[in-house]
Amino acid sequence: MRVTVEADGGSRGNPGPAGYGAVVRTHPTGEVLLERYGALGVTTNNVAEYTGLIEGLSAALELKATEVDVRMDSKLVIEQMSGRWQIKNPGLRPLAASAAELVSKFERVSFEWIPRERNKAADALANLAMDEAAGKVPRGTAPDVTDKADVPPVKASWAPPASLENATRIILVRHGETALTKQGRYSGRGDVPLSDEGQAQAMAAGGRVAGISRDVTAVVSSPLGRCVRTAELIAAEVGGVPVTVVDDLIECDFGQWEGLTFAEVQSRWPSEMTAWLGSTSVAPPGGESFQAVAKRTRAAMATVLKSYAGGVVVVVSHVSPIKLILRDALAASDAFLHRLFLDAAGVSTMDVWPDGNIAVRSVNETSHLR
Repeated sequence: MRVTVEADGGSRGNPGPAGYGAVVRTHPTGEVLLERYGALGVTTNNVAEYTGLIEGLSAALELKATEVDVRMDSKLVIEQMSGRWQIKNPGLRPLAASAAELVSKFERVSFEWIPRERNKAADALANLAMDEAAGKVPRGTAPDVTDKADVPPVKASWAPPASLENATRIILVRHGETALTKQGRYSGRGDVPLSDEGQAQAMAAGGRVAGISRDVTAVVSSPLGRCVRTAELIAAEVGGVPVTVVDDLIECDFGQWEGLTFAEVQSRWPSEMTAWLGSTSVAPPGGESFQAVAKRTRAAMATVLKSYAGGVVVVVSHVSPIKLILRDALAASDAFLHRLFLDAAGVSTMDVWPDGNIAVRSVNETSHLR
């Protein structure tokens, strides 16, 4: 089950009398499943915000949710839990550790910053907790948090407009073929070059990208050579746009499985392979989990969308990052990751609107390769 957790906390004075609030909603429809709020005595605003997050995640766990979208207006909590900011305040580290332990119990948790006006329900609960503690209102006076207008970033009946309007168009391209690609071997951090066929595929992908849009704003790429070369050949087809390397678009680290086939891995690590296929939190021996890949890939895409808002961006990457981007865009389950096949130099296209709505227009186009 996938849910949305809205959380907040506040203090009247910093430190001062504090309270937290959390709301768990269904995804994507936004019905309220559970509310939590409470007073915390005298503490800081940041402690109250972290407490709201912990209580919201605990509530989602009690409801047996498997996927959670956390939405908060605390930039500090969102950035620290996403791993982009260090936790310099020693008083917050135990709270962050408690939140991280709860996160590990879910199959997937995403963190999104939202403006305060879109977090009104959790904010109202936090203020209610402080008001009750101060004797300003009778205990148990719950506010109305049933308004769905501020809740789901994905609307069940939403239909995209026919034109791009203010959307950012993302063109996802897997790199061209390498020697390992052709043999069906796990190819993670090894810097394997494109084969001659891969070079031709990359040029063909550039032609397809040009057919989608001649007004490409940017071409961004994983740092590995097979992607950078693919990106360079695509950029040449769309007018010589510079290639920007984004480190977080790099492929999953397959650890000890690097260079091996699926059959070879299954014969040597049968139990580890079963566990890996069953959960995105499991990493190959010495490697990286899909949860970790998803975390950095989301950060990369957030940067791309912010840097090139309203433009057309070609993102050249690998199987794992592209699958995870498409999984999130389609609000699909983790089973999607092992059922979708992406060809070398395959092209997928999606539009992302400023309000968070997404339209996936194509997945793994390969007609340009025939």
